[in-house]
Amino acid sequence: MPHHDARIPIDGQVLQGPRSPEPVDVAPPRVWDEGLAAVLPPTSRLLSLYADATWAEGPTWWAAESSLVFSDVIGRRTLAWREDGSIVTVRDRSDFANGNTMDAAGRLVQAEHGRRAISRTDGDGTRVLVDAFEGKPLNSPNDLVVASDGAIWFTDPTYGISDPKEGYPADPALDHTSVYRWTEAEGLRRMIDLDEPNGLAFSRDESVLYVAESRADGLPRIVGCAWNGERLGTPVTVATVDAGIPDGLAVDSRGWLWISSEAGVVIVDDGGRRLGVIPTPHVVSNCTFDADEKRLFITGDSDLWMVELA
Repeated sequence: MPHHDARIPIDGQVLQGPRSPEPVDVAPPRVWDEGLAAVLPPTSRLLSLYADATWAEGPTWWAAESSLVFSDVIGRRTLAWREDGSIVTVRDRSDFANGNTMDAAGRLVQAEHGRRAISRTDGDGTRVLVDAFEGKPLNSPNDLVVASDGAIWFTDPTYGISDPKEGYPADPALDHTSVYRWTEAEGLRRMIDLDEPNGLAFSRDESVLYVAESRADGLPRIVGCAWNGERLGTPVTVATVDAGIPDGLAVDSRGWLWISSEAGVVIVDDGGRRLGVIPTPHVVSNCTFDADEKRLFITGDSDLWMVELA
């Protein structure tokens, strides 16, 4: 029997030594809801953890190591922030990896622009899981999530083949940009077509899949699609942002959506009601929580930030 070691190796390159989080000179969070005020108190501040990425993306919490994994897409590295404030490389060099997530076995699953693929890394190395639909290369898988049944859901816009900084330029082989579901047993299923689908996240009960539709005929938005275990429902607009486009997003245990934008992280409830905004100095690409939802980690441009929550 082949050996499968789920532990992800760290190649040991230290990019930043231990350091304490540093306050960022930006306005404090704006809160318009009492429930959010209990989670995001007036004392909350944006804290800098790292500022030397080329394009930071895809944060995901690595429970086994109490670390935050994120991508430096243009720098072609996968990095980890440790509790002592140090930054180490996990994959160097990655193939323009963007989105990251962990599966139930603790393996790192990534959306790679360069190989136009979904890959998985464990102690035995990195292997491609899927890179084509109906015999044609995917566009450039961008973000992904692993559902409770082990299925990998991912978005496939064209950013990695249209922007030479984020991948290898190419003409699309597919005439659609879609959300897919992949399992080892069933292979790849095309679930829904959207206009440049980007970040995605499930509600905690997995009854709704939220997707950032970054183009959407000039109205970038977050859509919600009901999921009954077999089919996705018609996409319904849940939220928009005031500046830029919605990119990555996270859903908390209350069902609130924390959405990236050009002006910061926008927080809405599951009906789209605006609860608050966490301002940032520049565009946000994505965000995620630690295991206990005591901290929100935010990526954008060169930065990894953190906000401590109540």
